[in-house]
Amino acid sequence: MAREQGSNTRLAMAWESTYGTAPASGFFQMPFAPGLTLSASQALLDPELLGYGRDPRAPTPDAINVAGNVVVPMDLRNFGHWLKGAFGAPVTTGAGPYTHVFTSGAQTLPSLSIEKGFPNVPEFTMLTGCVVGSVGWTRQRTGLLTATVEVMGQDEAPATTTQAGTPTELALARFGHVHGTIQRNGSPLGTIVQAEFSYSNNLDPVEDAGGGSLVGGFDPAMAAATGNLVTRYADRTLFTQAIAAVSCSLEFGFSLGTNQTLTVSLPQVYLERPSKPVEGPGGLQATIAYRAAYDASDAAMVTVTLVNDVETY
Repeated sequence: MAREQGSNTRLAMAWESTYGTAPASGFFQMPFAPGLTLSASQALLDPELLGYGRDPRAPTPDAINVAGNVVVPMDLRNFGHWLKGAFGAPVTTGAGPYTHVFTSGAQTLPSLSIEKGFPNVPEFTMLTGCVVGSVGWTRQRTGLLTATVEVMGQDEAPATTTQAGTPTELALARFGHVHGTIQRNGSPLGTIVQAEFSYSNNLDPVEDAGGGSLVGGFDPAMAAATGNLVTRYADRTLFTQAIAAVSCSLEFGFSLGTNQTLTVSLPQVYLERPSKPVEGPGGLQATIAYRAAYDASDAAMVTVTLVNDVETY
């Protein structure tokens, strides 16, 4: 009997036309990195009954909860599916290359089915009614560039054969930290040691008491785009902005060449006033928290533009 290994685990996803129902086709093979925690859990409730002595009676199953993270490479093609989950379907223009524009603030979000495959066991677990709660990443000078996608779902069903058929596999073209830029008000932002970005839908579970042990769905509440800028203390530009409580624009860009780009634009960003600790004889660093707000000229808080050779998401 072969024991399962992480290197052999498969991940496939497809968009649902009916919430909580896995589609019969349309699955994509998705690359992922260590840190896959998406799964179902179901607690057991201890009985509160008295009068039977010190030994408890049988526990009662609680509701099923499906939640966890998927850590994925930020790449030119596959990452667009996770962006669709976080922001909703993009507006796509062009005839190859294609420009996909995702914007924040969608009133509804698409749901997806995700199959985790362990072929050596064999077990193929289908998670249905999944919705993307948040997506975020950290930019720095070295290392591999990945994003963490938080997912919440409705149900999980194991099977001994795959339900994903033969998934479509998009060619992997991965962005790295070396392909990234950070701009403030249209100009390169220097002395940034690390930059964090997170977009959250702040999902509100529908606690449907008539649905048995399953949640009724997830409604997106007030969205949030936040992060941190870790900067070497070389000038007062960011500190002056924070003190004045005025906004700037931030743009995180990634490029593999012409028509192979990912751009995250935040047109109205406010900085929290930071402290400037002195922790040793070396260079001084400060962590500046930021949060974005709706911008009337862009009609959005966040705009993500992905240019590639994928016709549609």
